Amino acid sequence: MSFRDAEWNGAFNFKGKLDFLTNCIKKTKGDLTQRLCTAAEIKFYFTSFFENSLTSANYLRLNRNCNLTSWASGCEPGWGCSVNENQKADLKNTKDMPARTRDCQPCCEGFFCPQGITCMIPCPLGSYCPEGKLNKTLGVCEPYRYQLPPGQPNHTCGGADIWADVTSSDEIFCSPGSYCPTTIKKIPCSSGHYCRTGSTAERMCFKLTTCNANTANQNIHAYGIMLLVALSLLMLVIYNCSDQVLSTRERKAAKSREAAARHARETAQARERWKSAKNVAKKGAVGLSQQLSRTFSRRKSLKLQDPPKLPGQSKAETSSDLLPPPPSASAASGNKKEPSALAKALHAIDDDPESQEGFHINIGDKNIKKQMPKGKQLHTHSQIFKYAYGQIEKEKAQQDKNLTFSGIISMATDDNVKKRPVIEVAFKDLTITLKGKNKHLLRCVSGKIMPGRVSAVMGPSGAGKTTFLSALAGKTTGCYKTGSILINGKDEPIQSYSKIIGFVPQDDIVHGNLTVEENLRFNARCRLAAEMPKPDKVLVVERVIESLGLQAVRDSLVGTVEKRGISGGQRKRVNVGIEMVMEPSLLILDEPTSGLDSSSSQLLLRALRREALEGVNICMVVHQPSYALFKMFDDLILLAKGGLTAYHGSVKKVEEYFAGLGINVPERINPPDYFIDILEGIVKPEAPITHQQLPVRWMLHNGYAVPHDMLQLAEGLGASSSASMSNETTIHGSEQSFAGDLWQDLKFTVGQKRDNLLHNFISSTDLSNRQTAGISRQYRYFLGRVTKQRLREARIQLVDYLILLLAGACLGTLAKVQDETFGALGYTYTVIAVSLLCKISALRSFSLEKLIYKRESSAGISSLAYFLSKDTIDHFNTVIKPLVYLSMFFFFNNPRSSFQDNYMVLVCLVYSVTGIAYIFAIFLEPSPAQLWSVLLPVVLTLIASQDKDAAVAKHFAKYCYTKWALEAFVIANAEK
Repeated sequence: MSFRDAEWNGAFNFKGKLDFLTNCIKKTKGDLTQRLCTAAEIKFYFTSFFENSLTSANYLRLNRNCNLTSWASGCEPGWGCSVNENQKADLKNTKDMPARTRDCQPCCEGFFCPQGITCMIPCPLGSYCPEGKLNKTLGVCEPYRYQLPPGQPNHTCGGADIWADVTSSDEIFCSPGSYCPTTIKKIPCSSGHYCRTGSTAERMCFKLTTCNANTANQNIHAYGIMLLVALSLLMLVIYNCSDQVLSTRERKAAKSREAAARHARETAQARERWKSAKNVAKKGAVGLSQQLSRTFSRRKSLKLQDPPKLPGQSKAETSSDLLPPPPSASAASGNKKEPSALAKALHAIDDDPESQEGFHINIGDKNIKKQMPKGKQLHTHSQIFKYAYGQIEKEKAQQDKNLTFSGIISMATDDNVKKRPVIEVAFKDLTITLKGKNKHLLRCVSGKIMPGRVSAVMGPSGAGKTTFLSALAGKTTGCYKTGSILINGKDEPIQSYSKIIGFVPQDDIVHGNLTVEENLRFNARCRLAAEMPKPDKVLVVERVIESLGLQAVRDSLVGTVEKRGISGGQRKRVNVGIEMVMEPSLLILDEPTSGLDSSSSQLLLRALRREALEGVNICMVVHQPSYALFKMFDDLILLAKGGLTAYHGSVKKVEEYFAGLGINVPERINPPDYFIDILEGIVKPEAPITHQQLPVRWMLHNGYAVPHDMLQLAEGLGASSSASMSNETTIHGSEQSFAGDLWQDLKFTVGQKRDNLLHNFISSTDLSNRQTAGISRQYRYFLGRVTKQRLREARIQLVDYLILLLAGACLGTLAKVQDETFGALGYTYTVIAVSLLCKISALRSFSLEKLIYKRESSAGISSLAYFLSKDTIDHFNTVIKPLVYLSMFFFFNNPRSSFQDNYMVLVCLVYSVTGIAYIFAIFLEPSPAQLWSVLLPVVLTLIASQDKDAAVAKHFAKYCYTKWALEAFVIANAEK
């Protein structure tokens, strides 16, 4: 109600402006109330007005007073009549129109009398409604442009004849450059002020603007230019200094970390020095004691004569009897001083050489171990790093005792040694067949991989190594799977253990705009147990960085294709470390050593073997390992062409097995390379066996069933024909037509999409017994990560802002404001430009991280937390980008509406187009998403700005966000 009252008062509050009423009462001789339109006549007029707005006609429907049989002079434009005698006009009557044909005369000033109706309506404030004057040259009544009726020489020009919106008629509005304090008075705008169309008062111009007399608008381009220069300089400074915020914080953290590491090293060195000094002191003390004993014995023997030796008495007995008795313990304790604190610390180290006492805080404090904060009590970064590095140095010192990493954590928390859950994977007759094409990717694979052992999967290209790992991890889609996979002897889905299973993909899928430590720390926070204290999580990350040899590049960005970061080998190790920090029970790696040199490969494998000491089941695909690297594996799974098993067992027995088949490895030849060459068919074995028969020999060796189509190889028949068999095993069928092949391909594509959806959205019961961080905590972690990424991408953001600044300045200059259109043209350009620029930039939120998202979501990280964090950070752009664009457009265009009104509309517009861009980025590939982001706003804006004659186009325009934005802009201008 308040908004409606404000609108009404703004148009018809004539308080203090009643001169036109006084003049009209005098002119009509007190008959004014009988000439005003009743509620029924006003309703009739405005109803006809809105009906005629769809056409170009400006006439009313026939009514009681103006029709074919009765057309009084008051029905002409600018004229009105009074009600008939003996009748009184009821202004509140909304149903009946009174008969009004008496005493017709020109409409009073300040009123308008439309054609086809015989009453008067007050002109609203902001209009100028004087009496019309006849232009004899044109034959029209100015300024209203209506003509006198023909055949009526006594008919003169009346008052105003129409009340219309400014887009269809500006006749009764106060002209630009003037203001109308009342509806019958117009005053030219003075210098230093401006007056727009329909102004009731002149407005003072801002400083630094030019406003001459009769100015309709102020020129505020100077403010726009100054703001453009200031913002450009600010963006230039931020562009060049955007990395300083994070780099300063990283340097501070690095100093704290280095101080903690140095403290831990000094502690370990001091302990070693003390051990060495103690050993030297012990040896010196023993030697001195022996020397003193010998000297004392010689002197006593010189002073005392030897007693007569009894028969059977030995020399030792005689000497011992001559020695003086030792002092009593009570006497010694009475004369001995209390040991100092330093002595107590040294004696404590003697009793427990591995203790951490004596070198951490204050030497000699006997209660130091009780006062030392536990893992859950550490809060500051310095304490956490000291805790972590102290345990790592202790781990190094205890390597000879095979101390596991879980034991390190247990020492820090005074708990029992923690054991990871054990996962043993057994598979029998595992066969993977590609849907639609009926092609075997893996066939009749049986065996098991065990905890605490490192298994290598090898074979020639196309042998199904990656498919085998994907099948074990439950990641195969678009395929039929037969056979069984047992987890710890139970038929359970592998997805139920996803929280304790690590899968390292073949490609290095890591965040290039994060540092090595940030990549590892984020995965540790999200995937380790929620109840694990923060210091222990830091310890896990530090241990992985130490074991993978990434200390030198821990604060370096991983890098992308456009921006160089760490080396390829280091990036590969980071890819592995992402899965190691979550302490998996089953770790599956797809070619982790590809692209690494021999030393880096051995470093990586040593780290994996340390993981295996804790009971981790490790299985990895390896290409061309060196002999030293090959000997570091426990088990070997050798696959042949077609996904068949040629060997599965211990690495130590593989040469013995093939030697039993007559295949001996030549000297100076790497065994795995030689076996792979044989399976590839490059090298022909000297034994009477072909490479196609090797999988069959393995089946017969272990008593496995041989498939029917391989019985010929099992019997050793048709050597020539078997040699010509295809290396790719395919289930042959009848030949199909082109249409049949097309239909099969279509079914395969649809089935693969369905499998992907089921794989992503259908969850299994969690059997891992690990409660990771909840959605709210992961949202906080994601928020921190995305904030860092945005800060490092500040230059890209600044380029977006600069483009918006230029777009606002150019469009604001080109699209001149016209009161008749309320600046609709400029706002049309605005909707298109803002939609295009904001959609393209919003695509980057999800299009560039699809592979990373798939990896993280498959590992159990919350997709909702990921989306909410991205959307939260993008709200910054939702708020800032309209401000950036409008800061230029408003000062160069100077619309009627206020800055706040335009800003609110632009915020809603940017929010809408950002949501549409999210849909494109999530469900489409990058190229189609960009195409749709460009095409959609242009097409929708054209539909919203055109006349909709067709019913379909008119209905469709109701749901266009561009139409909503344009209407909001125009309404905001019309209200002013």
